[in-house]
Parts: sequence; structure tokens; C-alpha cells
Amino acid sequence: MTPSKTIALAGDHAGVRLKSIVKDYLAELGFEALDLGPDSAESVDYPDFGYKLAAAIANGEADRGIAICGSGIGISMALNRHPDIRCALVTNGLMARLSRAHNDANVLALGDRLTGDDTAKDCVREFIETRFEGGRHQRRVNKLANPTLQV
Repeated sequence: MTPSKTIALAGDHAGVRLKSIVKDYLAELGFEALDLGPDSAESVDYPDFGYKLAAAIANGEADRGIAICGSGIGISMALNRHPDIRCALVTNGLMARLSRAHNDANVLALGDRLTGDDTAKDCVREFIETRFEGGRHQRRVNKLANPTLQV
């Protein structure tokens, strides 16, 4: 299955600056950004925007997403409450690559206050270019979707 060329973006007020950079970078890479907000640095609550991103993936508007708040922690916690989301908070390209290859992450979380612009771009590129390896990793991903599976 070919991934969608649409990637959902969301964050909070502390992630607006980096979200804009990521949006432009996605366009350079040939992807369309579904920007779910916010659009200003006026204070907002990250769960609201995390839930919007989760819904966009769950309803098929995008196959993957990128979430950005000040640290990436809060929005990743909000996203991972949704059963269809496997959000990985990363701080470097290797983490982004492994989140896709081994965990089939469908959302990348970044922290604007903790991640430089070039590092964020590297994370985005690795997240987009890396395919899930499947195999032994598939049963683990299955357990994420169904915690009642026995070991």
C-alpha cells in the first residue's frame, strides 16, 4: 500500500514556529500538509489539537501525522490515548527511523523547545522515508492495538 501524500500537522502555541518550518519542508519533499492548527502563539490546550490529529488519521484524512508542542511530551501523551495512534516522541533521526521500522509509528512528535530545526527536518525525513519492517515486529504492534493479547 502506498502511503498518502497528505500528512496531518497539529500542535499547540509553543509548536507554531516549528510547525511552520515542518510544513514548508513537507512541501519541499512533495507532501501536502493538513494543518489542524493552531495558527498563532496564543495559548491553547495541546490535548484539543492532539485529538484533532488522531481523528484525522482515524477517519482517513491522512495516513500519518506530525505533532509539535514545546517539549513534544504533552501532545504525544494526548495522541497515544487514541487506539489508532502510535505516536513516537523523538529527538533525532535514528529514533524517527526506528519508530517507523520497528513500531510502525503513524505520528511523529517533536518538541520545539528541545529540537533544532535541522534535527527536526532530519526526523521528518526519516519518518517519511522509512517503511515498517513487519516480521517479528508485527506481533508487538498487534499487542499495542489489542492489549489483551497474551504473551
